[in-house]
Amino acid sequence: MASMADNVPNVSILPPSDIDLENLDILRLEFVCDLLLRTLRLLQKSGNKLDVVVNNAGMASAGISEAFTAEQARDLFEVNVFGVQRVIRATLPVLRAKGAGLVINVGSILGRITLPFFGLYGASKYAVEAMSDSYRYELSQLGVDVVLVQPSAHPTNMYAAAQQAADGERGQSYGQVAQIPGKILKTFMTLFQGENAPNPQDVATAIDKIVSTPAGSRPDRVVVGLPFGSDAVNSAVAPIQRGVIESLGLGDLTKPKSS
Repeated sequence: MASMADNVPNVSILPPSDIDLENLDILRLEFVCDLLLRTLRLLQKSGNKLDVVVNNAGMASAGISEAFTAEQARDLFEVNVFGVQRVIRATLPVLRAKGAGLVINVGSILGRITLPFFGLYGASKYAVEAMSDSYRYELSQLGVDVVLVQPSAHPTNMYAAAQQAADGERGQSYGQVAQIPGKILKTFMTLFQGENAPNPQDVATAIDKIVSTPAGSRPDRVVVGLPFGSDAVNSAVAPIQRGVIESLGLGDLTKPKSS
């Protein structure tokens, strides 16, 4: 998400039309780099009119952790962690130069609580938690806010497209335990089809509210959907985290410069 002038030239940052999107490997680094390059060119042609950056790309993963190969874990982190770093590095120079801006990272409640069979996915979201906190401190005196959105389970295509363990034989060696991940996903699907099913629009609404909140007064984290205790973890950890930073003599970094 970015705020661009109405007269921005028609510069597409989407893949060329001759690419077969159905077979496109989103992990191809050359494509990612090309996409970022085109984004930077768009920024330049718009006069660097960028106000908000939202890191929302991500992929899910569910199954017996041991059954995922190291390559699969790397692919997961390539999207959920390294992708965030790439986008931030590509856009922060613009925000820092103007001394204002907002970075919103979309994490997960699984970056605060841990569910079995979602450990690798959770690990990637724990990483986004740490990155968001660190960037928030580092940018606090430069006029750039960093907010982490922590969605719960919502009925999106993420679950249908979730990464599956490649080493099926290793997974099956767990016996009946190997059947649990599928049952958890079915539970989610049942929840999604109920009368009180969570609405994915709630995430977009939360992001819109964060953008509309005055700079310097935005929350560090926003849970969207059923918290499953993540809100309690947020509340319990916040004063401890603040105390650690202050004990190191870095208390000023916990307060936005504009406040």
